Amino acid sequence: MTSTSVICEWLAAHGSSCLEAFGFVTGTLNVWLVTRQNIWSWPLGVVNALVYMFVFARTGLYSDTGLQAVYLLLSVYGWWHWWFGGVGHDSLRVSRTAALSAVLLAAAALCMWAILWSITSRIPGVALPHIDAALVSLSLVAQWMMTRKLLECWIIWIVVDLAYVGLFVNRQLPLTAVLYAIFLVLAVSGHFRWSRSIGERQQ
Repeated sequence: MTSTSVICEWLAAHGSSCLEAFGFVTGTLNVWLVTRQNIWSWPLGVVNALVYMFVFARTGLYSDTGLQAVYLLLSVYGWWHWWFGGVGHDSLRVSRTAALSAVLLAAAALCMWAILWSITSRIPGVALPHIDAALVSLSLVAQWMMTRKLLECWIIWIVVDLAYVGLFVNRQLPLTAVLYAIFLVLAVSGHFRWSRSIGERQQ
């Protein structure tokens, strides 16, 4: 028996899996790179989204499974936009969210929440559809804001990550719960780092 098999068996015996562990590692590296505005966070995000599509589908979190598919597409878009979305098609810089954009994003989140809750609540085996749908809606908004390097995305991530820790504990995904606790710390760090980059540019 290989060392990898031993590790996978140990994880399975403790309510986790090698797939979830791989998602843990790629997810942590992904968000850490985002806080540093590193363009290579996006291809890593594609890999992480693929992994968690399988992890969440197996635990009945169907809204989150669909979320990972959208994350995959947004990661491809974010990769391109961070590279060429700035003034003169150069690299994108951090900016603040305009008031009108904030209102439109809040309305979009509410609409997505209502639609997702209505759809997923009818799926056999679904878990906590109202909470799952709400967190997915907020995550989609935050992820889109991240592709545009809007500073306030980190505030949404802080709220979402805090709620997800409790959700994943409830769904017996211990490694993923720890991962989102790390995401929470990184989100706070990302907010300060991105704020600093705006301040440095304005000096």
